[in-house]
Amino acid sequence: MSELFSVFLHLLLFELVAPVTFRHHRYDDLVRTLYKVHNECPQITRVYSVGRSVQGRHLYVLEISDYPGIHEPLEPEVKYVGNMHGNEVLGRELLLQLSEFLCEEFRNGNQRVARLVQDTRIHILPSMNPDGYEVAATQGPNSSGYLVGRNNANGVDLNRNFPDLNTYIYYNEKYGGPNHHLPLPDNWKSQVEPETQAVIQWMRSFNFVLSANLHGGAVVANYPYDKSLEHRVRGFRSTANSPTPDDKLFQKLAKVYSYAHGWMHQGWNCGDYFPDGITNGASWYSLSKGMQDFNYLHTNCFEITLELSCNKFPGQEELQREWLGNREALIQFLEQVHHGIKGMVLDENYNNLAGAVISVSGINHDVTSGDHGDYFRLLLPGTYIVTATAPGFDPETVSVTVGPGEPILVNFHLKRSMAPASPVRRAPSGGRRLRAKVQPRAARKKGTEMKQTPRGPA
Repeated sequence: MSELFSVFLHLLLFELVAPVTFRHHRYDDLVRTLYKVHNECPQITRVYSVGRSVQGRHLYVLEISDYPGIHEPLEPEVKYVGNMHGNEVLGRELLLQLSEFLCEEFRNGNQRVARLVQDTRIHILPSMNPDGYEVAATQGPNSSGYLVGRNNANGVDLNRNFPDLNTYIYYNEKYGGPNHHLPLPDNWKSQVEPETQAVIQWMRSFNFVLSANLHGGAVVANYPYDKSLEHRVRGFRSTANSPTPDDKLFQKLAKVYSYAHGWMHQGWNCGDYFPDGITNGASWYSLSKGMQDFNYLHTNCFEITLELSCNKFPGQEELQREWLGNREALIQFLEQVHHGIKGMVLDENYNNLAGAVISVSGINHDVTSGDHGDYFRLLLPGTYIVTATAPGFDPETVSVTVGPGEPILVNFHLKRSMAPASPVRRAPSGGRRLRAKVQPRAARKKGTEMKQTPRGPA
């Protein structure tokens, strides 16, 4: 299939096309654009800051949800992060375009977008490194300074700045130990940059399930692990396939983006060849202290890295083509959060239990229930043995068959153990009452359509 025809097919996937402006956005323009989207769609958006850069610029996030600012139990949280390297600017512009697109399409009654907004809490951080971007933008897209603006204002590469948890997981896999939510060193805050600290605290504040980190300089979907088991051999970087316990799932997530993209799946891009347009990170080159490995090892979040353009700072005239090539992929990737299993973990009195561990037999990576007692476990189609455990309670094990469609609802009711144990943390079961679901303009004209009742335990 030709590249042009592939892009044309993607254009047909949306009945309504939102007007967008294809230009580069400096920091002030970026802030104005986020608030413009919020002002146009105040019922489904919220702008908030997760912290500040070295030079004091806010790391602004646009949230898109039918209840902005509120976590709805059993509604998954997903995030996009752009511009981690200040000179890799396409992701920043794509995320601003995506924000405008989702707002406009929701207002126009696009049912696919409305379903995504109503069933998902989306967080978009267009620029993790606004200081570096300003340096790169001052230089301009046609300069020969390939790396100018890559690092933050302290000269640090933010994608080599997260606590190294790979060393611990490789040790634990060999000798035994936790396979998830690995703890951070006591002095971790003093070891990372302000932008990194802000993003880590953001990750710990939301129970993110799925994420993508947008980069430039290649065209490929890259999945964990980024760091090989033997990171350096005799002074040289080691390249060796380093799969996670969820390797097949990560490959599938990467392929979803690659094949929905206009040309990534073709493999030959920027002088490199990647079969299916995807690669294991360490198989490409080993990278220590990266963000996608940190997501997987410290939180419940499954993150991949998207390299989206050969040119790190494409010219303004290239932005429309890049948007058309990435738009469908950005939407499809968000939709992948609605697969696998999800549910509530409750005690015998139907109180929500936070921090319960959800284990899947045969996959040596667990997830935990969030502050509201809900959990999300992305899985490929198949039959699984799933166990929920919590301190002070007897474990419960079920068999569940996962299909290719919507996630299966599997609730756990744990009974208190007779043996004494440490106290368990209970999640809030009450809280703020939610208003009626926000409906797009076109849907309101036709009447309110109730959400489908989730299926019971398999």
